Amino acid sequence: MGIVAAIGVLLPFPFYYWLWTSPQAWVNLCGKGQDPSKVMAYVSHFLKLLQFISLYSVSSLSWPPPLYFYPLFLFGQFLNFRVYQLLGESGIYYGVRFGKNIPWVKEFPFGFIKDPQYVGSITQLLARSHSHN
Repeated sequence: MGIVAAIGVLLPFPFYYWLWTSPQAWVNLCGKGQDPSKVMAYVSHFLKLLQFISLYSVSSLSWPPPLYFYPLFLFGQFLNFRVYQLLGESGIYYGVRFGKNIPWVKEFPFGFIKDPQYVGSITQLLARSHSHN
């Protein structure tokens, strides 16, 4: 089961790489009248579900989680929520690569934390990984 779980966890990365390096191919695949960022969001959410199932299949949870779980998890959630709030779906899901005009954002956490969405995701991953046995 470990190899299947590893594939499930790693699957999104080639997808994101392909979209970033070949955005026109994705736009063409989505077809006329389809928003490539919205379609990417749907596929990304499905891939995130596969990641979760893959990780859950090889995990053992401990309850209650350590106290540091809560601040790490909540801070990561806050950063991800705030980035999504400021950038919107097209800003998060490569709209700039699909020819959309995405305005530059300077509000917190941008300008204070380099790559806040990555920091938020890593912070949540650290919280989750330390809450397992």
